Amino acid sequence: MTTQLGPISKFIKHHYRHFNAAALVDAAEGYTKHLDQGGKMMVTLAGAMSTAELGLSLAEMIRQDKVHLICCTGANLEEDVFNLVAHDHYERIPNYRDLTPQDEQKLLERHMNRVTDTCIPEGEAMRRIEKAITEEWMAADQSGQRFFPHEFFYKIIRSGKLKQYYQIDTKDSWMIAAAEKNLPIIVPGWEDATLGNMFAGAVMRGDVKNVHTVRTGIEYMTWLAEFYQGITKNTSLGMFQIGGGIAGDFPICVVPMLHQDLGIQARLWGYFCQISDSTTSYGSYSGAVPNEKITWGKLGIDTPKFIVESDATIVAPLIFSYVLGW
Repeated sequence: MTTQLGPISKFIKHHYRHFNAAALVDAAEGYTKHLDQGGKMMVTLAGAMSTAELGLSLAEMIRQDKVHLICCTGANLEEDVFNLVAHDHYERIPNYRDLTPQDEQKLLERHMNRVTDTCIPEGEAMRRIEKAITEEWMAADQSGQRFFPHEFFYKIIRSGKLKQYYQIDTKDSWMIAAAEKNLPIIVPGWEDATLGNMFAGAVMRGDVKNVHTVRTGIEYMTWLAEFYQGITKNTSLGMFQIGGGIAGDFPICVVPMLHQDLGIQARLWGYFCQISDSTTSYGSYSGAVPNEKITWGKLGIDTPKFIVESDATIVAPLIFSYVLGW
């Protein structure tokens, strides 16, 4: 049944009538229609959406079964949990454009890692999580077990060892919501993240003997290929892409891989929306218009396609609010 419109959704519907505003409404209505028709949805997270606290709306999307799969960068996987345990120690710098190199050096000396206007505290966030997850890496290594990056995060969340450090309402953490639902998560290029660097350090120190204790890359793709075939037997899977890069490009390629490399007649993606402020330019994936994906065998002529050229930190919460009927 179509979600009823609440105050935020009614405001959007009334005021957002043209240009990117209208595209936002079209994308939100398309998302809702896809779910109403029995479809499932994957959300991909690039950029620093977890540090932007997208969990304030994404967590409820997960809890209400409006998201069925997430593909994200290693940064987004870990930064929701960083925020969970260290929120009160974050610092916002609204005048970040005015910082001098000397100002940036002072932040470094205070172990405050800046993401645009927000500084992540190394000690309270990164090192706290490093200690908890290294224990899980070592336990898996010693028992000869192997897990994906997101599974290790699920372990530390479910263990309760971090609860004493929680500094936000758990309803606002999308990783807690995902752990509750045992939501499938794909994390391509996990090595390019703070925890990926820390794992490399653990291997080099000898804390972890087997570098393959954490499953990555190709295993994520083979898992996705099986998952995609299974979920699309009886329904359509859509893709809601926030930003560009590997978080979007990696999972969308599962369809041409199935077609071209395995000769399997899998469904094309059943819905596609991208929020991006990248402009269309030479060779840009993030700025490519959706129709380009037809030539790669990712989308079809009739696939509902939407692109909202705007700031995802503004647009994504609005679309999620619309889908939720807020």
